[in-house]
Amino acid sequence: MTDPSHPFDTLGQEHCPFMPVFGPPQLSIERGRGTEVWDSNGTRYLDFLAGIAVVSLGHANEAVADAIATQARTLLHVSNFFSNPVATGAALAVNELLAAATGHAGQLFFTNSGAESNECAIKLARRHGGRGRHTVVSAFGSFHGRTLATLAATGQPAKHEPFQPMPDGFRHVAWGDLAAMESAVDATVAAVLIEPIQGEGGVMPAPDGYLQGIRELCDRTGALMMVDEIQTGFARTGRWFGFEHAGVSPDVVTLAKAMGNGMPVGACWARLDVAAVFRPGDHGSTYSGTAIATAAVSAVIAEMRRLDAPALARRQGDRLRHALEATDGVTSTRGAGLLVGAELDHGLVAADVVAAALPRGLIVNAVTPSTLRFAPPLTVSDDEIDEAVAIVADAIAEVRADSAAQGTE
Repeated sequence: MTDPSHPFDTLGQEHCPFMPVFGPPQLSIERGRGTEVWDSNGTRYLDFLAGIAVVSLGHANEAVADAIATQARTLLHVSNFFSNPVATGAALAVNELLAAATGHAGQLFFTNSGAESNECAIKLARRHGGRGRHTVVSAFGSFHGRTLATLAATGQPAKHEPFQPMPDGFRHVAWGDLAAMESAVDATVAAVLIEPIQGEGGVMPAPDGYLQGIRELCDRTGALMMVDEIQTGFARTGRWFGFEHAGVSPDVVTLAKAMGNGMPVGACWARLDVAAVFRPGDHGSTYSGTAIATAAVSAVIAEMRRLDAPALARRQGDRLRHALEATDGVTSTRGAGLLVGAELDHGLVAADVVAAALPRGLIVNAVTPSTLRFAPPLTVSDDEIDEAVAIVADAIAEVRADSAAQGTE
């Protein structure tokens, strides 16, 4: 039977089998290819969210799928009492990218998610700072994960309320306000955790000079500069990592999302001298560096290099932004590469535009009441961009017409 509160077949069950933390699913997606996905009824959609900046090489990418399939028939997992050559190769590939971006050699810990990557970074910061210097400072509007520690680091107080009391040792300051950051970083602060672009906070790029100022502040105080690249990393912004736009070199970098193109995998990377404070037993995970997940990582990096993914993001991001800015009802855009926020005209509600776009065949989401977020695969075509923007225009027109009919415009 079909549960009326959920628009998909519950496979004969009397209720949805999933806990209600995401709300009722809007679609049941059955398959995908590139930028396109199809639901269980065979209806096609353009996925301009890419699983929230995850499938950056597109759905069912053949290079990644082949790597996973081959590895699945060879070795899935061994415990971390041993190494495996697949994880070692992936770690070296990630290190190569980050050494080029930061100018420093480093070491990493593989995780299964972005939250776990930030959890590792927070523990590393506390170990580095020592007892009495354990505070982590982050920005209001940030998003760093859903574990208790990463939720505490997340600068969205409304998300804290159901789970109070939050773990202590976290402090938040206004986004982009360097003076506020300087006031917050005292002798108790182990690290500053910051995003180059606040994705969940509304696609808000760091202001000019902000990351550079944080780097100088951390140098003066001895605090670690930890950059959350979970949404911005792996070419999404037009550089391999978002911090590269500011020309800074962080001490710790957290990664996930596009790193596996849909395979659950992430990493916490740190400069050699910072990583060295961890001792055996300080941290761990049963699934850290599984052969199956790290096979996907190596395939993603190789394919992104082959395609010059940063250049793809820059070129297609420019096309998307220019098209959106020419759309009636869009007042401005912001972001970098193919992480784009479109600010809507006064009176337009982003969630209403998202709802009107979906039945027309476009998946996007609202990150603020007035902002649409676009994060399509980096492989998105010109025609797909043009089709998506045309759908946005039609959705805006529908929302305006409905508002006018209701006398609310």
